[in-house]
Amino acid sequence: MQKDLKPESKDSDEVEILSILIKEYEQEHYPIPNPNSLEAIKFRLGQMGISEAELSHILGYRSRKSEILSGKRKLSLTMICKLNEILHIPAKVLIQAY
Repeated sequence: MQKDLKPESKDSDEVEILSILIKEYEQEHYPIPNPNSLEAIKFRLGQMGISEAELSHILGYRSRKSEILSGKRKLSLTMICKLNEILHIPAKVLIQAY
């Protein structure tokens, strides 16, 4: 993989085929599960340098933020849409049960 391969050469084609096969094998035998919704939100806030206080502005209510992050309240469809749009967390991660 460290070689300088010429595009469209036999060696580069072979490396591409092997990488596709390895990827398919890993996805089938060692799938990576989706992260927990709440952990994904907290992780993304940290990544983007956004405080939990600023999450209140995204969700609309200060009390809702605390209830959601503690797991006492579920995310609404509106909240899922806003988190997807602003934090770029995939909707499939946000809609799963937690």
